Amino acid sequence: MEIVVLIVIVAALALFLIATYNRLVTFRQRVKEAWADIDVQLKRRHDLIPNLVETVKGYATHESTVFQNVTQARAAAVAAGASASPQERAQAENMLTTALRSVFAVAENYPQLQAVQEFKDLSENLTATEDKIAFARRFYNGNVRDYNTALQTFPTNVLAGAFGFKSEEYFELADTGEREAPQVKF
Repeated sequence: MEIVVLIVIVAALALFLIATYNRLVTFRQRVKEAWADIDVQLKRRHDLIPNLVETVKGYATHESTVFQNVTQARAAAVAAGASASPQERAQAENMLTTALRSVFAVAENYPQLQAVQEFKDLSENLTATEDKIAFARRFYNGNVRDYNTALQTFPTNVLAGAFGFKSEEYFELADTGEREAPQVKF
């Protein structure tokens, strides 16, 4: 009878270890999948930007500093690529976002540009991509939250350390000014 109880306890412990390990692997894979979604949307954004810059450049040739800033910010964001941490990647993407705002500010000074269909299409595509990036960022951060929570709860935290699981970083806005609501003045 004692041996049966011992076998049941060992089997229950083994099942618990297996279930915990598999749960952590599932969470980690969801984080990786969510990061890949962000990567796809950022690549799409990076591919749209040169076309947008060239379109605006045709109308605003004397605004070369703005275009250089966008080109440099895009290059930095592309270079950050998959090798950078989420925090470093977010910083590079935030610099690119700031530079893109300059392009749209320049475009506002050229009403004839606003009427060009190619500019309209690129602007709409970029806006849609920005929305997809925001969604992918929320999805990623939600998966990171779930994974990190699982890593920090007892008894999983003890087993996670033994299995070599490490917490993940959130993909957050680096510029605190972007968190503030815009001020409207009349």
